[in-house]
Amino acid sequence: MEQYKQEFIEFMVDSGVLKFGRFTLKSGRQSPFFMNAGAYVTGTQLRKLGEYYAKAIHQNYGDDFDVLFGPAYKGIPLSVAAAIAYSELYGKEIRYCSNRKEFKDHGDVGILLGSSLKDGDRVVIIEDVTTSGKSIEETFPILKEQADVEIKGLMVSLNRMEKGQSGTVSALEEIRQKYGFETNAIVTMAEVVEHLYNREYKGQIYIDDRIKAEIDKYYETYGA
Repeated sequence: MEQYKQEFIEFMVDSGVLKFGRFTLKSGRQSPFFMNAGAYVTGTQLRKLGEYYAKAIHQNYGDDFDVLFGPAYKGIPLSVAAAIAYSELYGKEIRYCSNRKEFKDHGDVGILLGSSLKDGDRVVIIEDVTTSGKSIEETFPILKEQADVEIKGLMVSLNRMEKGQSGTVSALEEIRQKYGFETNAIVTMAEVVEHLYNREYKGQIYIDDRIKAEIDKYYETYGA
């Protein structure tokens, strides 16, 4: 596993973003782990988060894109942080773009924040996590309505590796099959388990035998 992925897993734990225990998800599922990207709140956290996204995007897409699009609302700071980091790490200026929830009819009119979109722009969509693909159903037509853009792919922070709406493949795989662009994550849940299982980190074991058994049981039912 790449060094930046190991660091990112520890960063999620340090930031209180990734937790282990017993959690009721929005879907009603009882999960032994929970990720809350809303816990990234400080300048240092956002700077580091942008760097991890930039490294993963560069590894998967190279420099073959022009715009980072972050769907409102959580995607807005993600796209800004990643665009800044990409410039600093790789010396390429990437434009950031996001959407408003409501159309603005005065001043800076329209549905977009940040950069406008033009025909031929190559876009990478950036989100925190995708569990059902619903946000992409909203985002895809917005992008296509603005210009004839090429969507290079989607980057999320954690692939939960759970069945999507079809009940057969993961949400990220469903998106790839439906829209025809790549879907990637900084890390997968399998990589999280690999890195933390029975390994002490800062004096604590986050995934012991009990948690590991609960995760395995969870994936027997919901794993893709």
